[in-house]
Amino acid sequence: MHLNRISISVTATMFVFGLVTALNISAQEKRIRKSDLPPVVQKTVDEQSKGATIKGYSKEIENGQVLYEVELTVNGHSKDVSMDPQGNVVEVEEGVALDSLSPAVREGLQQKAGKRRIGKVESLTKHGALVAYEAQVSNGAKRSEIQVGPDGKPLNHKE
Repeated sequence: MHLNRISISVTATMFVFGLVTALNISAQEKRIRKSDLPPVVQKTVDEQSKGATIKGYSKEIENGQVLYEVELTVNGHSKDVSMDPQGNVVEVEEGVALDSLSPAVREGLQQKAGKRRIGKVESLTKHGALVAYEAQVSNGAKRSEIQVGPDGKPLNHKE
């Protein structure tokens, strides 16, 4: 009986810890309205969203830096643009079809995925330069992300 109480107590503690961690993570990203964006960020959003459908806006703190993000749909694929408070584009994540990638990138993603199924693939551009391709992979209910460089080779660090 004593072991069951300990097991229940440990499980409850782990659940509360996980919940608090999830709340802290989600507290760092907040959905906002366009009117909440600084004027210079609104101007960049207007430029970046020409010909696109705007899905939403958010403000987040990443590594102590405030970033604003606009989520777009462009020609049927996703495009997320992150900007600093001065309206400079910091990062763009844009959905791409796996079969549109170079053979080296497709092969690199396949090798990294192993037996897992490749789902959504995005190009990752930082400060105007393509730095990686990122793919969501799944093995049953378990999901994760993988990345390769623009040449399809493994990266030394996560972009």
